[in-house]
Amino acid sequence: MDSVIQTIAVYAIPLIFAITLHEAAHGYVARMFGDPTAQLAGRVTLNPVRHIDPVGTLLVPILILLAAKLMGVGGLLFGWAKPVPVDFGRLRHPKRDMLWVAAAGPGVNLLMAIMWAIGLKLMIESGVQEDFFLGMAAAGVRVNLMLMALNLLPIPPLDGGRIVFSLLPNRLAWQYSKLEPYGMVILILLLATNMLGFLVAPVLALGNGIVRLFL
Repeated sequence: MDSVIQTIAVYAIPLIFAITLHEAAHGYVARMFGDPTAQLAGRVTLNPVRHIDPVGTLLVPILILLAAKLMGVGGLLFGWAKPVPVDFGRLRHPKRDMLWVAAAGPGVNLLMAIMWAIGLKLMIESGVQEDFFLGMAAAGVRVNLMLMALNLLPIPPLDGGRIVFSLLPNRLAWQYSKLEPYGMVILILLLATNMLGFLVAPVLALGNGIVRLFL
């Protein structure tokens, strides 16, 4: 049980900030492109309390970590925060600007993965031997790359789905958007059939390759 608690403690800070900053980035970029909805709702902030969803940010990741530790298997660690409200109609160029608002979240996750990796390298080179802090930095890399990869899946309403919508011609984009009510069902089916790991693997590999450029 002690090892389970330690694992949760190691992942807690990286996961909370990975999810929190992901959502804050959406609101910040939306504000840049003309939509103040998230700012008016107090969601353009780095305060985790404003973004935490008790189920998605805490319960689901903890259950995944518990299952992985107790069963001795790896798994896709994921979670979610309270969605930042974005009124795409208030963006200066709604369809075009949607791409940048959507890409902001995964982009911040990649940036955080790089920062955690640099921190890990600096700790190792300076002789830090505390397993807790080394483990936290390594977890920060893994968590952020996983959230980036999951969110870039081209399934609406995930960020990847928004990006695809923005890039498609108008008629195809509106047809594609009809998938959105079924997005969560598609995601669960992919997870249940073990296809989710296969689909995110290329993006994870790319993310790992980018992180290594800074080491």
